[in-house]
Amino acid sequence: MRPLPHFPRTVRGTLGAIVTALATVVALFAATPQAQADTTVCEQFGSTVIQGRYVVQNNRWGTNEPQCVTATDTGFRITRADGSVPTNGAPKSYPSLFNGCHYTNCSPGTNLPAQLARISSAPSSISYGYVGGAVFNASYDIWLDPTPRTDGVNRTEIMIWFNKVGPIQPIGSQVGTATVGGRTWQMWSGSNGSNDVLSFVAPSAIGSWSFDVMDFVRQAVARGLAQSSWYLTSIQAGFEPWQNGTGLTVNSFSSTVNTGGGPGGPGGGTTCEVSYTTNVWQGGFTANVTVANTGSAPVDDWHLAFTLPSGQRITSAWNASVSPSTGSVTASGLTHNASIAPGGSQTFGFQGTYSGAFAVPGGFSLNGTTCART
Repeated sequence: MRPLPHFPRTVRGTLGAIVTALATVVALFAATPQAQADTTVCEQFGSTVIQGRYVVQNNRWGTNEPQCVTATDTGFRITRADGSVPTNGAPKSYPSLFNGCHYTNCSPGTNLPAQLARISSAPSSISYGYVGGAVFNASYDIWLDPTPRTDGVNRTEIMIWFNKVGPIQPIGSQVGTATVGGRTWQMWSGSNGSNDVLSFVAPSAIGSWSFDVMDFVRQAVARGLAQSSWYLTSIQAGFEPWQNGTGLTVNSFSSTVNTGGGPGGPGGGTTCEVSYTTNVWQGGFTANVTVANTGSAPVDDWHLAFTLPSGQRITSAWNASVSPSTGSVTASGLTHNASIAPGGSQTFGFQGTYSGAFAVPGGFSLNGTTCART
């Protein structure tokens, strides 16, 4: 065997230092989390996972034209969105990401479906990136169902339109406005033939927002489109494009669902009583309503839902916001009386007109909980 070369001590020291330095660099590189390479999905219903907890889905169902989404570390962008569909019909697709379950595809580690009565809060945040030359909405979807199903279309869909570009509109018709999460929204209600849809449309584009999903869920419960015994099955955010859409981006998304119940939540341990007294004359009436919290926890951001008998219409109200003016209506507390303490009550009233025989509402529910009559 040929003997190994003999280096002088100074050279041996230098080589040792180099080897040690290289070993340190290698160790640091191995210990440093490496950014995940972007993943592009072009299959019609293809999907991938980001952050180990959210599913990004291509979800192309309204067109045969190609569409691709590229998942990033924090969200996704539409990298191809060919073709267009008529703006008076359904969109091309709903590229999105979600927490929960969508047609048996459940996000890793999700605690959805979860019963509404057990959810104390569902904080979420979203940041969108918009482009020109497209007709689309930036849509945030909340799905509710009477059962904890994970395999298909759910009973009620809540849509939050953060942005609307072009001659498109939500399903159904506008039924008024609502203040939710400190913002004012146009409120639309209708059905797509498979499920009820309650939509909240921003008057102007919102780029990013952090909010509680349960604020919108309570609106659906108050309007009789869900019950506290129902389940939240998924929370989704993305875009519905009608024309083009390449470059639209969800920059970031987060969704957490806290279970265990809590004050002011649907169910939330709330019990209540309602006193409804009227003064009636030919063709008109006033009603004074007292809502009592007979439970042990405060009811925050209260909403009292009831149905006006046929022929009745509200013309004015005091101490509460009451909308719409006919049919299934909801009275909501104002800034000065938005909470009902345990053992306490809030009173409001309204004036209205009627035709035919006068009658009183058949029942009342407070934040989704049926109230006793006194």
